[in-house]
Amino acid sequence: MFKKFEAKESIVGTNQIKNSVQRSIRTKLIDTYPNIEEYINDILPKKVTLKVVKCQDHIELISTDTEPLFFKKRDGPFYPTLRLLHMYPNMLPKVQVDKGAIKFVLSGAHIMCPGLTSPGADLPEECLPSDTPVSVHAEGKINALAIGHMKMSSDDIKSINKGVGIDNVHYLNDGLWRIDL
Repeated sequence: MFKKFEAKESIVGTNQIKNSVQRSIRTKLIDTYPNIEEYINDILPKKVTLKVVKCQDHIELISTDTEPLFFKKRDGPFYPTLRLLHMYPNMLPKVQVDKGAIKFVLSGAHIMCPGLTSPGADLPEECLPSDTPVSVHAEGKINALAIGHMKMSSDDIKSINKGVGIDNVHYLNDGLWRIDL
């Protein structure tokens, strides 16, 4: 999504968010990510002015004056940026890929099922349904290297073990990671 994203060329406009819209965004985020409730006042303080940065390809960024916090495409869910996820790592469910998948994930490729079921990989014990946002970690690394969107449930990934399991939405060193507002 952000592979060829450049701030000067991709940003179309910036608008300040009204307080009523900020409240609705806060409730959507708490509904989508229940683990965020205890941190929501640190992430989106009530006194800070938030902005919507509209970009090409129907992408919207929710940001403070200096840093993007969340993004979404069209009417999809809000995803946290990797910088925010590194500050609050328990925000999203965690999946782990093996060492062989790292270079492909960091180049923007989607995560294939065999990379999630091999010996170095790890899927959570509870079943994650499809269309769930997840943080993608690498074997032997602490911080997340990507944010993904489950294409199939974790039980299907384990049983089918073929095809794309997770869409790579945002990864380290992509256009959103390098953005300077």
